[in-house]
Amino acid sequence: MLGRNGTDPRARQLGIALSACRVGLGVGTLLATRPALRVLGFKDTGEGGEALAQLAGSRDLALGALTLVSRDDPATFRALILAAAALDAADAFALGLSVRNPQTRLAGIGGIASGSAAALAGFWAYRRLGS
Repeated sequence: MLGRNGTDPRARQLGIALSACRVGLGVGTLLATRPALRVLGFKDTGEGGEALAQLAGSRDLALGALTLVSRDDPATFRALILAAAALDAADAFALGLSVRNPQTRLAGIGGIASGSAAALAGFWAYRRLGS
């Protein structure tokens, strides 16, 4: 069933949910970096790893917030959903590289699973949001 502007309302809801999760992940990574990294499967990351995590967290916070703000502008919302899905796919790939290292293998496996799932969900929402 399509909504008033020819898009699937489930896809819109999914896009909003993914964006809200992205905001939560970004805030958590910025404000509680070490605990967030432990939850994600990283143990001792050092200051450089924490700085990179905060960089990724700020990216997620900004992208999620922009997407939520644009939810009533179908073209912008759709474009941001696509950008987020592409970044999730890139994150899955990048974290997949860490599978080779025994110290980061668990985080890599989790990153492949979560990043791939978010990317697939985002691409599905993008397609269902019309043109």
